Amino acid sequence: MELLIPIKVDPSASDLPIPRYMTPGSSGLDLIASSTVTIPAKEWRLVPCGFYIAIPEGYEGQIRPRSGLALNYGVTVLNAPGTIDSDYRGMVQVILINLGAAPFTIERGARIAQLVIAPVVRAQLNPVSELDSTFRSGGGFGHTG
Repeated sequence: MELLIPIKVDPSASDLPIPRYMTPGSSGLDLIASSTVTIPAKEWRLVPCGFYIAIPEGYEGQIRPRSGLALNYGVTVLNAPGTIDSDYRGMVQVILINLGAAPFTIERGARIAQLVIAPVVRAQLNPVSELDSTFRSGGGFGHTG
């Protein structure tokens, strides 16, 4: 299934490629940094991607980390997955955190994250006085071992 999504490239990034799938089996479009940004150790920075998109109603964009950055440098998406709502029209940017011990520089044009387009289901919450019981019920985090 393909979904047509309008994209507007910022003039500052007109020489950079737009997000694209790197292989036929990729589920995420690679996002590119439109500015060089140095992230000190144990800190985070907002990294611009140089474009705007209009995601159709009923869909969202999920910003996910790149495994190579995480494995090799300890750099990941801070609020993973980040969400781009269908009514957002600002520049796409990624909050990256450097969990490593040394500063890390994101060079302009570097692949920094992935954008996965996914359908959204809107829920209507129904107040009740009791919930059904399950095996886990009120067991907290780590309850199953």
